[in-house]
Parts: sequence; C-alpha cells; structure tokens
Amino acid sequence: MKYNLFLITCLVLISSCKEKEKIQSNVAVDKLPYFVSSDFTPYWYTEKDLKDKHKIPAFRFVNQMGDTVSNSDYKGKIYVADFFFTICPGICPQLTKNMKYIQEVYKNDTKIKLLSHTVMPWHDSVPVLKEYALRNDIYSEKWDLVTGDKDEIYEIARNGYFADEDFIKTKDSTNFIHTENFILIDKKGYIRGVYNGTIALDVKRLIRHIEILEKE
Repeated sequence: MKYNLFLITCLVLISSCKEKEKIQSNVAVDKLPYFVSSDFTPYWYTEKDLKDKHKIPAFRFVNQMGDTVSNSDYKGKIYVADFFFTICPGICPQLTKNMKYIQEVYKNDTKIKLLSHTVMPWHDSVPVLKEYALRNDIYSEKWDLVTGDKDEIYEIARNGYFADEDFIKTKDSTNFIHTENFILIDKKGYIRGVYNGTIALDVKRLIRHIEILEKE
C-alpha cells in the first residue's frame, strides 16, 4: 500500500514537472521578452506596460551609398544591429559572415533589415564602407553599413543598444568599443534579444526569434 502511494506521488510530480516545462517552453516560443536596461534582464511586458520603457533613441547616420539613414527608415521593421570596423582583424570578419547569413535568409523579406555601425568612423568613410560592402556581397537595400560622428555612434552603442560591455563595467567613455553582440529590435524600436554574433547556433536562435516577432 505504501509502495503504491509512493509510486502515485512520483507519477504526479513527474507529470507536474512536464507540464511546467511545457508552459515555460510555450512562453519562450510564443513571445519574446523586452530588454530595457544594460544588465539585459528580460521583462515579459504587456502592451500597456511599455509606456516610457527604453527603446532605441533617434539616430541619423550615413550609409555605404552616401544616403542618410534614420529611425524613419526602420519604422515598422524588425532589424538586427551590430558594431564593427572594416579593418578589424579579430571578430568582425565572423560577425560579417554571420550577418551575411541572416541577409541571405531574409533577402526577399522587406520587413527585415540589418544595421551595422562602424566604431572607427575616422577611418570608415562612405567610400571605404562601399568597398567593404562590395567585397562582402552586402545588399544596400537590405543592410546598411553606417558611419557618422564618433560621439553619436558611441552614445547610441552604449546607451541605446547597451552594446559595450566594457563601458557597462567601467563607465570609461574613452574606451574603444568592440562587441560581438547582435541586437534584435522589434517594429516599435524595443530591444527583444541579444546574441553572440560569432556563434552560429546563437545566430540560428536569433533567426527563430525573428520568426516569433513577425507573428506579433
């Protein structure tokens, strides 16, 4: 009798755990969290909770074609942002390779865009960015490589996208920005995901999350 009671209790606990895992899985699959601070704590906000919450601030840069790029060009779009520079010998080639993979996946989807900011604008002029784009088969209608004022780029990197991990730790604004993060932004300008752009599995996770955002 005691053995039967023990067995029933175990079965109930197992069933409960499986149901909990199922619920958690459904939450993860059906909706993405919001990230509104530099510690990237996820918040599962509803629409009414979003008032005054952090979103990407207004920006105005110039892309590889010499065209001005601003928030209005990304209004109603889902986009992936990152930070790089053209003569980077380290992680940037891998970031470009993986961003190009995303470009290929969504090359016919006008709702998805890519935005790469140079962190070396004193070197990465419009002609330099255009040559880099040609060398890497970057589609200008899909993927903007942007340059501009250094202070403005560094400001939006640190306080807009929370992309500079060293600055978050040290608060030293003189440091050079170098981050492997891909940041996923939704149609309204909110941060909905952060990924390691050098890791293929994380890039595939990002793509799954883009599909979730498309259904919102």
